[in-house]
Order: sequence, then C-alpha cells, then structure tokens
Amino acid sequence: MPSTDGTFRSDRLYAAFSSADWAPYLFTRHERPIGLALVRGLEGPTRVLSSFFVVRGVRRTGIGLRAAEEVIARHPGPWEVAFQDDNTAAVRFWRRVASEVAGVAWTEEHRDVPGRPGLPPDSWISFDTSARAGDRP
Repeated sequence: MPSTDGTFRSDRLYAAFSSADWAPYLFTRHERPIGLALVRGLEGPTRVLSSFFVVRGVRRTGIGLRAAEEVIARHPGPWEVAFQDDNTAAVRFWRRVASEVAGVAWTEEHRDVPGRPGLPPDSWISFDTSARAGDRP
C-alpha cells in the first residue's frame, strides 16, 4: 500500500543505486522501458533477486525469461528468488527460470516473512550457477 502521501517504499530502489552490494537493471525494448530487476547480496555468499518486474504488454513473449537469465548470468554463484504461491504465473515462471539456469539442481522451500506473522510464507527457489558459469556466453 502507498504511504499517506501516495508514494511507495523506495528503500530497495535507493539501495540498488547507492550500495555496492546491490545492482539495478532496466529492461528496454525499442528504447522503451519494459521492466526492471534489483539484485542484492553481491558482496555476500548468495545473490537475491530482490525485485523483478516486466510490464504486462510484453509478458508471455519470452522477454522476462531472457531478462532473468541475463541478470543471473552476470553474477554467477548461489541465488535465491522469493515469490508468493498464490501468484500462479510467478510460480511457473520462477520454476522455469531455475530449470533453465540450473537444470534439475534447484530447490524450493517455504519461509515465513520476517516481521509479518499474518502473511502466508513466501516460496523461495535456490540454485547455484557456479558450475554452469563456464558454459554461459
């Protein structure tokens, strides 16, 4: 929900542009923005896809899959991606991404949302691209 002044949380976006532990990515098509990704954990043992968004008009065209693969390929190593089970499109999408970048070597688990006991747990997919890094262009 937005704040009382109509703005949304911007802490992740600010961190992505100001911290060496984060990386922002903007996806474009024909010079128009069509999505974004925010990655955190670049200085730690595991990268986390903190935010990922593709505009509805280009979804289901393969652009999201290619964008996720390219972002992940830029940072080989262990990865985690969280999503909600009730978002069935996200469930299918992230399972497909994990299969594409890690083959069968990925896991999925449920974790409670920290500080939000009333919310259902998030699903987390984990995989490691270190072994496949040499196979990527």
